[in-house]
Amino acid sequence: MSEGDEIIQHLRDLASPEYDAYDAETIHIRAAALISRLKTLNRNANLSTRTRKDATAIARQEMDHSSLGLQNLLFEKRHLEREIEKCRQFASIYQDVPLHSLEDFRKLAPEGARNESVMSNEHQLMLNRLSFELAERQRLDQKRKELIQAKEDLLKESKLKATTLDSVKAQIEMLVKTASDIQKKVDELVQPATGESMSTS
Repeated sequence: MSEGDEIIQHLRDLASPEYDAYDAETIHIRAAALISRLKTLNRNANLSTRTRKDATAIARQEMDHSSLGLQNLLFEKRHLEREIEKCRQFASIYQDVPLHSLEDFRKLAPEGARNESVMSNEHQLMLNRLSFELAERQRLDQKRKELIQAKEDLLKESKLKATTLDSVKAQIEMLVKTASDIQKKVDELVQPATGESMSTS
């Protein structure tokens, strides 16, 4: 039995017939002391209840805060998982780029781009192969441009020589024609003179 129950029982006892023998003032003093004690117990109970409620509210706030933090973490986790999946599904253009074979890369790439640490790291190896491929393509493109320029220079030179050759041919043809005309005139001059000398003899 709790202390409050005992006090209530004492108050009931004060109202019982066996206390009729006591005077009213003694009963009143005794009852006032019991009621005062009951009020103290009530205040203590209320204070304890309020303390418990405050502790419960603080614990609930902490739990809500932890729950919210957990929800945030779960949301962040789902977001990161979606981003990781997007990255895995992402089809980059490098997958379609024709690369030098691994054997060619080992033979042709600079030493720093194909050392043991690089060859054992798949990601770094792919980055180095792509860099090497880019450098090779830039080198070959530069060579192609140089060859195109050399070809254009040769074509210009060839056209210039063809023009010169055509000019020389035209001059030779003119000289041949002129020589032919001169030959005819010389032949015409020589034939009459030959005819005259034959007639005088």
